[in-house]
Amino acid sequence: MANFDSIQQRETGLQPHLNSAQMTMIAIGGAIGTGLFMGSAFAIGFAGPSVLISYAIGAFIGLLLMGCLAEMTVAHPTSGSFGAYAEHYISPLAGFVVRYAYWGAVVLAVGMEVTAVGKYMAYWFPAVDQWKWVLLFSVLLAAVNATSVKAFGQVEYWFSMVKVIAIVAFILIAAYVVFGTRPAGVGFDNYFVDGGFFPSGWWGTWVGVIVAIFSYLSLESIAIAAGEAQNPKQAVTRAFRSTVLRLVLFYLLSLALMLAIVPWSHASTDKSPFVKVMEILQIPGAAAALNFVVLLASLSAMNSQLYVTSRMMFSLSRGGYAPKRLSRLSKSGVPLGAIAVSCLGMAVAMVLNVFKPKESLELMMSIAMFGAMFAWFMVFVTHLFFRPRWQREHPGQRLEFRMWGFPVLTLIGALLMAGVIVTTLFTKEFHTTTLVGVPFLIALVLIYALWYRKKKVTPE
Repeated sequence: MANFDSIQQRETGLQPHLNSAQMTMIAIGGAIGTGLFMGSAFAIGFAGPSVLISYAIGAFIGLLLMGCLAEMTVAHPTSGSFGAYAEHYISPLAGFVVRYAYWGAVVLAVGMEVTAVGKYMAYWFPAVDQWKWVLLFSVLLAAVNATSVKAFGQVEYWFSMVKVIAIVAFILIAAYVVFGTRPAGVGFDNYFVDGGFFPSGWWGTWVGVIVAIFSYLSLESIAIAAGEAQNPKQAVTRAFRSTVLRLVLFYLLSLALMLAIVPWSHASTDKSPFVKVMEILQIPGAAAALNFVVLLASLSAMNSQLYVTSRMMFSLSRGGYAPKRLSRLSKSGVPLGAIAVSCLGMAVAMVLNVFKPKESLELMMSIAMFGAMFAWFMVFVTHLFFRPRWQREHPGQRLEFRMWGFPVLTLIGALLMAGVIVTTLFTKEFHTTTLVGVPFLIALVLIYALWYRKKKVTPE
């Protein structure tokens, strides 16, 4: 197998314009979107108040994932990220499958976010067809990504900043209501009504982890953005550390307070439960203002996800696994072809919103989940291969960033992700995930075996 430097070399050309603050906001922007504001309602429906444990388990897996990725990314910053690591440290087949599985997942996740945007716009314009909003915002954010990575970074920074400020404000207002004014019907007693803290038992709590994992999707985007970071090693380590802490804080605190205000059985899926909190509190204009923030949150996540999926396609193209034209760079250093083909999820979203507007969000979430969860699983597997081989290839050297508890914690992360993937088979809502995902993986393996195998294997 070739030296990893050859993989990094073929993925050069992208402009290093992202600073550590923007890197952090890209990860936060991608992870705080529909998964929190709308997806949390699905998770609450499965787990009830024990959704807090679901999201805590998801956060633990995310923490382990970030540790593994940080170690590999600091050693090898490149846009191909975990796909490139799988290619070098496991096999070219693994790299091929991981990249395409992740690309497909995030493409659909982009579609899911823009679908949610249509639902949020219905708050103000209920008479307008949702697909029209899907089309409008798809064009706008595709244009932002096509301009330059600097423009993308700036837009994403301010999108995410508004979102972070709004979540902090929500936490402060909700905390004041729960611990200060304490109106009737508000309090932690709501955790134990309508079936108690575990209304669906531990099984419901574990199923809630599926949605929690999807909510944390895009934590890994920092690793992909490292290829365009000004100082990748410094930016990656700072961003990883701050992102995990902030996300755990935002998710768990906001959900804990929300469930104290809105009984879990009243959390609906027609609007964000966060908006519903503001409606219950009857703060003038607060519900509309928060709906606007939720709208920005989805646009931010969509913007971030379109970025990472286009860079993954760029990596595939530079590796010879996709048409060469998809990796051609514009004068501003942007892979326009990769961005264009990565807009496929928006087109799927628009079609689903025309023919199945009520089921569109859940359908796209279930299908997108498999590729995302498989990619996370493969990050752990790759890390198990990475550490011993890197040490063999660099005798006497020490990794600049080391994942703690290796190999035990890496193995635990892999087993937990495998468990989450298998669980989808036994849930009515997400059984499509694995039923579609496994044939997709098999198809990728066959395509590689028939088309790419002979030209990609290089002797070590």
